Amino acid sequence: MSTMNEGQMRAVRIHNYGGSEQMELESITVPKPAAGEVLIKVHAAGVNPVDWKIREGYLAEVIPHTLPLTLGWDFAGEVAAVGQHVEKWRVGDAVYARPDLSKNGAYAEYITVSANEIASKPKTLSWQKSAAVPLVTLTAWQALNDIGQLKQGDRVLIHAGAGGVGIAAIQLAKQAGATVYTTASSRNIEFLKSIGADEVIDYTQQDFSKLADLDIVFDTMGGEVLEKSWATLKKGGCLISIAEIPNEELAAKHEVSANFCFVQANSGQLSEISNLIDSGDITVEVDSVFRLDDVAKAHEKSESGHTRGKIVIQIQEE
Repeated sequence: MSTMNEGQMRAVRIHNYGGSEQMELESITVPKPAAGEVLIKVHAAGVNPVDWKIREGYLAEVIPHTLPLTLGWDFAGEVAAVGQHVEKWRVGDAVYARPDLSKNGAYAEYITVSANEIASKPKTLSWQKSAAVPLVTLTAWQALNDIGQLKQGDRVLIHAGAGGVGIAAIQLAKQAGATVYTTASSRNIEFLKSIGADEVIDYTQQDFSKLADLDIVFDTMGGEVLEKSWATLKKGGCLISIAEIPNEELAAKHEVSANFCFVQANSGQLSEISNLIDSGDITVEVDSVFRLDDVAKAHEKSESGHTRGKIVIQIQEE
């Protein structure tokens, strides 16, 4: 598409918070990169629960957005233009990122991002698979490595192993030499064992709360799952949630640490993740791919909670 010449691009935006009907595919002006920024031609964008949580207005208090807002904070694409003072990147570089959540997102043909947020995309992955990596893998990395201080020999429980974050977390934990337990439905048991889970607990048949003496619990669900997780940890163990802020009093009662992880952009970690992918140590699972004009269906699928891996939106006609 000759979008650049016309100065217009397609973008999915919301003008009000609410359901998926608030998303409109519009023609808007291609943004220009400010100093320290790059303009990216987006090839594919990842879909994450944060997208529809922002769309619904659930995070309006936490992240101040100006409407209309372009959604989507996970992408792979190529550098189309560089702003002033950007030394590292050149036009045509293939990159990926989880950009700043407070700015316009990547459900668009172009996005401007800070040059510090992007990293070279994995050479061995397609645009679609690359777009499925940044947010979930950074989340797992920051939860397990930065907060959990994961080390060889740790016993780790990862909830919802077949979700995007779970798949990344299982592989990172295995890389570190941990023993990995995970919860999933029966249809995902063999798949999760194939990527490194030592024990898969079928939550439709078994109760994970029988586990004990775990070093780390990584909660991606919140609610009852989080509540039942406290007792599985050994004293001095670590619970990390990305679903809700865990209760400090309960943590004290169980003599464990409680942490909330809200993923941050990090190009250095993304570069390390690219290397792990290119050396075959991490595989990426794409659940389904939607076109930009089918974004409502992509959100409905994400909201269902029943996906194996990531939902991706194809932006450019490849």
